[in-house]
Amino acid sequence: MHDIIREKFIKLIKEHGLEGEKVIVRAAALSAEQAIGSPEDKDYPLVKGVERLMQAEFRGAKGQAFTDMYGDFTGRLADIATMELKNNFRRAIFISSLNAVMNHLGLIKQTVHCKDKQPRECATELASYIKENYGQPKIAMVGFQPRIVEALAKQFEIRVTDMDQENIGQEKFGVKIDDPSRTKENLEWCDIALVTGTTIVNDTIDQFLIAKPVVFYGVTIAGVAKLQGLKRFCPFGS
Repeated sequence: MHDIIREKFIKLIKEHGLEGEKVIVRAAALSAEQAIGSPEDKDYPLVKGVERLMQAEFRGAKGQAFTDMYGDFTGRLADIATMELKNNFRRAIFISSLNAVMNHLGLIKQTVHCKDKQPRECATELASYIKENYGQPKIAMVGFQPRIVEALAKQFEIRVTDMDQENIGQEKFGVKIDDPSRTKENLEWCDIALVTGTTIVNDTIDQFLIAKPVVFYGVTIAGVAKLQGLKRFCPFGS
């Protein structure tokens, strides 16, 4: 999918006359407090230090992307749009920059992670959203987000896979967290897939573009969801 997104990103830059400009985009790894504030719960991947949010800034607009490979980067927008996306660090730079540019152009919102009590409120709203739109589906969730699993497990039959070795095999809120090898089985079993937008950064997203309903959640997938017409849930991001 990245090649398709790259083509659309370059086209977007050209259409808005940004191609020849020497635009500097800074992507820096945010601390947990900068990214998510001070939530009462301390089991989020951001708080545990497993992942970080890369944040790109473009003409005052901000765009973020989750990644397990992070650091600082400065470069021209034209260079970012054409860089070789060979690892999670580069893909996080590309995706966070895409989100910042599209936010600046008014094409997308919710490109900065919600904070404090909002992650819990988001999970509650997501449960209501699924109930209203899909009834009582069996849910295959990809990416362990504690508040979401906590909320959904109370109302739905749910299976969860995650890449964090500390979570795999553990029972969280009555749900056993499986490793990614169970993903295919879970997708065949489910009625709806709930997938972290981080899959666009770790290059696993293609396996989730299936015939069944798929809802991506979070800030990372904002720009890609808009460009590709993917369903995305992220009510509280800014």
